[in-house]
Amino acid sequence: MIHKFTDVLNSLVNYFLLGDIKLLKSWKEANDLPDDLATEFTTNESGDKAVKEGIVLPMTGIEDHAYTIIFNLSDDTPELLKEGNRLQVRQGGYSLKVENGSLMLYTWRILERFTDEAIDRLLNFCRDYKAPMIEIENGWYSVEILGGESLQDSCYEPTFEFILKRTEKQEVMRADINYVFRIKSTVY
Repeated sequence: MIHKFTDVLNSLVNYFLLGDIKLLKSWKEANDLPDDLATEFTTNESGDKAVKEGIVLPMTGIEDHAYTIIFNLSDDTPELLKEGNRLQVRQGGYSLKVENGSLMLYTWRILERFTDEAIDRLLNFCRDYKAPMIEIENGWYSVEILGGESLQDSCYEPTFEFILKRTEKQEVMRADINYVFRIKSTVY
């Protein structure tokens, strides 16, 4: 199954985060962390811990463009590897856990005030405006991230494609969590 979202913005912050946002909430509570996860993650080791435990996947270097986002759970050739598209980034070795039946791409801003009310507003927004959130079976997933430009309506658009494969357990993290996911756009 492939899910595609268009015109996804980064909220003027050079970050995207991928994960089960409700799992991050319960992880925050279990670790007795403050509502300001943005400061917590940038001043302590808790952000690295969340990544290593498969709670969230950070993507830095996200330019201020409108992106096409693809969640690819199929065994078909990924969109960005098809002829005519322009692959620029390929990073694998990530592992993510899903416990609440959904996976979401969201921005750094939610971490600044990570409260129940803010999370509920974001979830409602995603449902109402078809933002990048998919229903997905609970469990562990290996994640490969492809980035580049894909041909959308006769125009090349900055694109990220998440190749998601179900695994039996958490895989050993082999990814560079500090990798910069910058895409050179020919349109913007």
